[in-house]
Amino acid sequence: MAREIIVVGEDDWTQRAVALITDAADNSIRVRGRFRIALSGGATPRPVYAALATTPGIDWPRWELFWSDERTVPPTSPDSNYGMARAMLLDPLAAQGVTPGRIERMRGELEPAEAAGAYEEIVRSLAGAPFPRFDLIQLGIGGDAHTASLFPHTAALDTAALVVANAVPRLKTVRLTFTFPLINAARYVLMLVNGANKAGALRDVLEGPRDFAQWPAQAIQPGDGRITWLLDRSAAQYLDPGSYTPR
Repeated sequence: MAREIIVVGEDDWTQRAVALITDAADNSIRVRGRFRIALSGGATPRPVYAALATTPGIDWPRWELFWSDERTVPPTSPDSNYGMARAMLLDPLAAQGVTPGRIERMRGELEPAEAAGAYEEIVRSLAGAPFPRFDLIQLGIGGDAHTASLFPHTAALDTAALVVANAVPRLKTVRLTFTFPLINAARYVLMLVNGANKAGALRDVLEGPRDFAQWPAQAIQPGDGRITWLLDRSAAQYLDPGSYTPR
């Protein structure tokens, strides 16, 4: 696994994220003729999606959009990860007459096990063995060090399935999520982390003792792929300065 940690100023973070994503897209399209990306939800990537929608030169018909996790809500819900991406990215593109080549959302409105099983079938239908390989899986972390919807001490941390319905008792809900085998098969994982509220969890994930059950994001280790942690200075404030080169 090749890992890099990039720390930039808050004002530069969004555009650096866009550059990393579009560079990955250009390379994938050049090599494989398409760009297969799994998006994350939450507040962190909102400005990134908005910036992508106005970035010139993107070959959107060759982009294939998937989601790495979803809440068990309909797509019209304000809590829907797909709904957020639609508002920030897909609708603005549609207003320009542009549509990505493929859009595969998780069906959060279905019964959770059914929704997870249906999405796993879609994922397994993609080329690749033993697991499909996404060109880019874009993730973040929460203040409890969860990533996707892989929360501390939940069943989805230890499964051979690729997509599961993960019960999260602390939140009194069930989430749909990619699992570690699928994520770690990716060619490239981009971890987007910003804000001081993530600083403690980020230190635990990157510099703490190995404890995947407590800090699930530690288990993101793409086997023969690479991973980039893109951080702003607020998120990186507790890290050992020797572990990265400020940009």
